[in-house]
Amino acid sequence: MSVNDPGRIRTFGFFGHGGSGKTTLADGILFYAGANSRQGKVDAGTSVFDFDDEEIERKNSLNLAVAFCEYNDHLYTMVDTPGYADFAGEMISGVRAVDVGIVVVDAATGIGVGTEMSWKRLGEERKGKALFINKLAKPDTDFSSTFNQLTEAYGTSVAPVSIPIGAGSDLSGVICLLSEKAFITKDGKTEARDIPDEAKADFESYKEKLIEAVAELDESLLESYLEGNVPNAEQLAPVIRKGIVEGTLFPLFAGDALSMTGIGSLLDFIHGFFPSPLEIQPVKVREGGEESEITPQASGETVAYVFKTVSDPHLGDLLYTRVFSGEIASGSNLKNTDKDASERIGQILSLQGRERKDASKLVPGMIGGLVKLKSTHTGDTLTSKAAISIGALEFPNPPISMAIVPQSKGDEEKVSAALSRLHDEDPTFTYRFDPELKQQVISGMGELHLDVILSKLKKKYGVTVATKKPRIAYRETISVKASAQGKHKKQSGGRGQFGDVFLRLEPSSSGSGVEFASEIFGGAVPKNFFPSVEKGVLEFVSHGFLAGYKMVDFKIVLYDGSYHTVDSSEIAFKLAAQIAMKVACDKAKPVLLEPILTVEVTVPEEFMGDVIGDLNSRRGKIQGMDAVGRNQVVKAVVPEAEMYKYATTLRSITQGRGFFTARFDHYEAVPSDISTKVIEEAKKAKEE
Repeated sequence: MSVNDPGRIRTFGFFGHGGSGKTTLADGILFYAGANSRQGKVDAGTSVFDFDDEEIERKNSLNLAVAFCEYNDHLYTMVDTPGYADFAGEMISGVRAVDVGIVVVDAATGIGVGTEMSWKRLGEERKGKALFINKLAKPDTDFSSTFNQLTEAYGTSVAPVSIPIGAGSDLSGVICLLSEKAFITKDGKTEARDIPDEAKADFESYKEKLIEAVAELDESLLESYLEGNVPNAEQLAPVIRKGIVEGTLFPLFAGDALSMTGIGSLLDFIHGFFPSPLEIQPVKVREGGEESEITPQASGETVAYVFKTVSDPHLGDLLYTRVFSGEIASGSNLKNTDKDASERIGQILSLQGRERKDASKLVPGMIGGLVKLKSTHTGDTLTSKAAISIGALEFPNPPISMAIVPQSKGDEEKVSAALSRLHDEDPTFTYRFDPELKQQVISGMGELHLDVILSKLKKKYGVTVATKKPRIAYRETISVKASAQGKHKKQSGGRGQFGDVFLRLEPSSSGSGVEFASEIFGGAVPKNFFPSVEKGVLEFVSHGFLAGYKMVDFKIVLYDGSYHTVDSSEIAFKLAAQIAMKVACDKAKPVLLEPILTVEVTVPEEFMGDVIGDLNSRRGKIQGMDAVGRNQVVKAVVPEAEMYKYATTLRSITQGRGFFTARFDHYEAVPSDISTKVIEEAKKAKEE
């Protein structure tokens, strides 16, 4: 990286729905700018960005990747992100690292769930946004209908900057509306020409849309335009730049990344209109516990952010780090304010996909790799000024889980260490050992996500695991009041055992747990035996009555009993309490409870009927529907037991365009027919 002037750096990323061609566009830019001697292709396994073995095998982006190129004496730092919801964590990390997000839209399929997700996230992080309508060389694609779809979703701030010449197999190039030139692409090479006569009507129409979108942002420009004065490119330029920085204007480009069409126009626009890292909006931070903002500067205090961790077999943890202000130089000391730790910066690496080279320093806008830091991980801020933190990334809760069992004995520690490293790399992947269900459970964003995790476990860490359906954490409770006596009496020569209690069970509200109380005041049971009674009760509750699941949401009252001055003991009263609990529970009409999840499914409107029908078949109850852009969000409550492998079903019925989140909401009684089945299975498992 020979450019070290932040004013000549542009940092941007590619976002959007899976399959829209983000990686192909990023590879095309590297080739066009001369940073790569050939055009990297995902299908051929030659992409600079999709270099992981899993990505090459699956022909899909699974990880965030970084590369750079120099163009017109400027440094372009690029972040490429996966588009499928299973890898939303990578998109979230990528948004934090860039100044402008280019949202790529497939002209054939239009706005997808991934488009909406990334658009929303870019807005939340106050990043500039642009749009690229891709794959216009495909048959039956129509630029105008996709453009209309985007303006309908994102408003008149969608400003066309380039438009296609021709369509489908007849696509020959693009027209840049600002320079008023045609850029014809043939065999991967592009040359500027005058606008063809047959394209002039489209040029005039879309140029008017561009001017209207820009003029809306500037009062004096709008007033002049309404008076009949058509602004030129020089008059539009400062308003466009300001609109991108403030997130009020969304420049739109046309092209076809695979044939390199439209890439030159995009690069020229980035050079002239995207903000440098010193021109972006102030960066939100917390300073001394208070919310604040910093204005990026080339010199002064260093503020940098670690947005991704990669486990490297040779380097250890490789930390992808974006510098927002100041600089990072080898040998410098920085403070990790999130961990309250000091870090000495050693080796700094420039990142070019798989390739890594030494770099002397990183300035604002640059992304580099830091290694051998002691305490720093994803989400941490490194700074030369104490008490500044950009803040941790907020990742969605992983909605699906599966249980795993090591295939080889003695692999438990290796599996645990590998899972920890995989979580460091991808915070949307979580793992835990559930002591109640006695299972090692892993959770992710979808079946594909977990499939990739299992593959990495085997290929990267050398451990193979078997997968099982995770057990459901059912609960048990009672439905009516009941009382019972429990007496434990044993005489076998010498001192005997005697404990006698009367317990009353009372249902309580959902979520209240289990409460133990005593109403004995006359000494029927001495107070020193109360803890033994409570211990016996709680031990019984933890093992359940119906199927061995923990009991909840009722009150146990010790209201009477008797004792023997010689034979009574703590163990006798504990056993008496358990006898009383068994009898009382049988009278109290015990019921099985199941965990109910709040599920939100985001889908294009045309799949609504199928999605609702499927949720109903899973005993789901639809709670409502909301429109989000061109998509619908279906809200429902669904039993956890019915959600196993739902991600695969959803992908199938929505052609890969559906996405869902799920979180625990409450417990609810299991229908009697299902309850009987669960109880029988639990008894069978116990016998085995």
